Amino acid sequence: MFLSRTFIESPTGRSAPALLATLVLVGACSAAGSGCSSRYIRSTSAPLAQQMPLASVSRHVIVVSIDGLRPDAIDIYGASTLQRLMREGSYTLSGRTIDPSKTLPSHTSMLTGQTPDRHGVLWNTVATADAKTIQLPNVFGLARARGYTTAAFFSKPKFHPLQVEGTLDYSQAPGGLFGQWSGQRTVTDVTKYLEAARPNLLFVHLSDPDAAGHRSGWMTAAYGRAVQAADAEVSRLMIVATRTFGDGNFSIIVTADHGGHDTNHGSDDPRDVTIPWIAWGRGVKPGLLTPATVRTMDTAATVLWLLAIDRPTDWTGQPVIQAFSPVVAGG
Repeated sequence: MFLSRTFIESPTGRSAPALLATLVLVGACSAAGSGCSSRYIRSTSAPLAQQMPLASVSRHVIVVSIDGLRPDAIDIYGASTLQRLMREGSYTLSGRTIDPSKTLPSHTSMLTGQTPDRHGVLWNTVATADAKTIQLPNVFGLARARGYTTAAFFSKPKFHPLQVEGTLDYSQAPGGLFGQWSGQRTVTDVTKYLEAARPNLLFVHLSDPDAAGHRSGWMTAAYGRAVQAADAEVSRLMIVATRTFGDGNFSIIVTADHGGHDTNHGSDDPRDVTIPWIAWGRGVKPGLLTPATVRTMDTAATVLWLLAIDRPTDWTGQPVIQAFSPVVAGG
C-alpha cells in the first residue's frame, strides 16, 4: 500500500486525532474490489492565517460532485434526496460544464474557477497526466490561507493532481491508474472522518453513475440504480453533516462534472455538458434559478463567497448570489 501522508500538529497545537490514522491505515483495504493501493495526504503546514473572516454566510460548506449525473435522471429515477434538496433549496437543471466534458478537466474548472484555456488541464487519466500537481489557486488553498480547514474525498485516482499538499488538511483518493471507490465506501470514510473533525470546506466525489454509464450506458436500468445509490449516499452525508455541524449550520452544493450519452461523454452534446446545480442549507433562498445561469466554474466562486473570501480577479467563475440571501455568520 502506497501512502503519502504526514501527521502534523493542528493549528491549535493539538495532534491530529488517532482516529484519522486508523482511517488511513484500515480504510484503504475496506472496499471489495478496490485493492489496497491508496493515496492519503495530510497537509505539512498549518494554515497561513489563524483568524477566519469575521463575517460569512456560512462557516461550513460541503460540495458534492456526483460523477456523470444527468439532470433529467433525478426525476426519471426518483432520486428522492436530490428532489428534496431542490424543493427546499435553490437549483437549476440547466447548468453547464466545460468542453471537453471529462472528469478531471471539469473538476479542475469546478475547483479553480477557470476554463480549460486558462488551467490547461485536458488530460483525464493518471497515465496521460501532464503534471503531478495542478499548481493553480483553488478553493482549498484559498480557504486554508484564510484560516479555514479543508478536506476532500475523491473516488478516482485521476484526482491526484488536485491533492496539493499544503492546501488540504486531509484528502484521500484511490491509488493506481484506473481504480475507483463506490459512493458507499467514500461516504463511510467521510462519516469516520467527521467523528473527529469539523472542516469548514468539505468536498465529496461520488463515482457510481459515471461507472454505470460507461459500463451499461447512460439512462439504462443499471445507470438508474447507480443514480439511486448516489442519492442514498447524499442522504447519509446529510445526516452525518447535521450531526457534526448542527441543524442549519452548514451549506451544501450538489452538482456534477458532466452528463453522458450512450456509453461515453466528453463532447459538446447537450446530454454531456448539461449538469444539475443545487444549493441547500444555511443562507439559501429557495427557488428555481434562471436557466443556464450556472457554469461549473461558478461553483468555486460560490464557495469562496459563502466563506467571505475574495475570489482571484482572473477567475472566470462568478458566485451564484441569486441562490442565497445574507444571514448572520456562525455555526
